[in-house]
Amino acid sequence: MANLNSPLQRINDFDAALCHLCNRQSRNFYVRHVFRLVSRLGDGIFWYALMALLMLKYQEQALPAVLHMLAVGLVGTAIYKLIKEHTLRPRPFNVYPSIICTGKTLDQFSFPSGHTMHAVSFSLISIYYFPALAWLTIPFAALVALSRPVLGLHYPTDVLAGIALGAAIASASFLCI
Repeated sequence: MANLNSPLQRINDFDAALCHLCNRQSRNFYVRHVFRLVSRLGDGIFWYALMALLMLKYQEQALPAVLHMLAVGLVGTAIYKLIKEHTLRPRPFNVYPSIICTGKTLDQFSFPSGHTMHAVSFSLISIYYFPALAWLTIPFAALVALSRPVLGLHYPTDVLAGIALGAAIASASFLCI
């Protein structure tokens, strides 16, 4: 019988190695500060500002998009908190002393990346209503996702799970409109 831990161990080893590689980039002053800013904006500031700007520019025409984003944000937060409470995966800097946390944590667990989940879901929703925003939201979401392992806050698999979860939540929400 094959050892089932071997493939999982290889995935875990690759995940940790990739996390180390990403985190080493934060040793560069400029990289660290750019990704700290991106991460901070990804706390919600960017998305709330986008919603406010949409309301200012498009007024009542933007209301469905803004309400949709707010609803998905609430549902996403509930889902990712539930997952975090059940997986209890420690953050990489708590497991590997060589990974330096250069960002701020919002909670103590790593899986999945809530920042990435929200960035993906909000990007998809904003593009659905305002396709011209793709040039702004897609690169920003990618930077948010990349900031998580660079800052030592998440493993790459946490980010991948955040991408999948964000896309799934946004896709499911389109069925409700």
